[in-house]
Amino acid sequence: MREPDKPKAAQSAATRPQEISFVHTRTGPPLLLLGGLLGGSFCWRFTISALASRYSVHAVDLPGSGMSQDIGIDCSMEQQAKRLAGFVRQMGWTEFSVVGSSFGGAIAMLLAGQDAEIRTRICSLVLSSPVNPWSDFGRRRIHLLSSRLGGYFLRMALPISHPVHGLALRRMYGDPARIQEDSFAGYRATILQRGRAQNVLTALRHWQQDLVTMERVIPQLRIPTLLIWGTFDKAVDPRSATMLKERLPQAELKLIPGAGHLPFEETPEEFNRIVLEFLTKAFPSPLQRRPAS
Repeated sequence: MREPDKPKAAQSAATRPQEISFVHTRTGPPLLLLGGLLGGSFCWRFTISALASRYSVHAVDLPGSGMSQDIGIDCSMEQQAKRLAGFVRQMGWTEFSVVGSSFGGAIAMLLAGQDAEIRTRICSLVLSSPVNPWSDFGRRRIHLLSSRLGGYFLRMALPISHPVHGLALRRMYGDPARIQEDSFAGYRATILQRGRAQNVLTALRHWQQDLVTMERVIPQLRIPTLLIWGTFDKAVDPRSATMLKERLPQAELKLIPGAGHLPFEETPEEFNRIVLEFLTKAFPSPLQRRPAS
């Protein structure tokens, strides 16, 4: 069985009125990891050590996600992007790169697109199956859950829907046989945080407006960008990858055959290799930048 990474203990940085918790390593230039809507830092457990060989990796739990215990706050993509801008300024990073998955990938694009000053600090983006305006997967479900009746159902059902958690995770994989033993318990722990259903609802109720904003800012992202998609992704349509690539001025696309929505968990060796190859070109460490003597 593959052993997950063991990063340093979690820390936090205040981004009023919430804190952003993160696990981190301490080598090289900063690299920010953003998980999906419910994943948080847990989803990067097979990635952190591979990237930490060259970068100071910060895997965050945004307010209302991961193991965060924030309740009753706005967890929309746009608001999370604003919180991250404050986090970056507080950390004092003059340059950094971002790896974002799904919901986190969308937040990464909004972080770069809505804050021109922050955009100048971002050296590169790695977006794994990011939520985007050209994927129709899940649109009807999001619309239903955003309604008053759907919201009531989500608040009542989420804490007691243990069997559904397993079904949902299996759907995220191209091959469910590759799910690791710790995955069910890890994701369940994030789902069962107090107030999590309400956190998710705030994200869903701003979803469409956030997509409108995203479509507007994407052409401004003149940043080296790597898109990664599993060909069996059932959460964000792989066909949208080509449309997103066409609209990002400096994007390239890598497909992972047979992988689903979570290639960093399902095929971590291949995912980590692809990411490191790209970052080595787009965001070299100080040692790599040194001219040969």
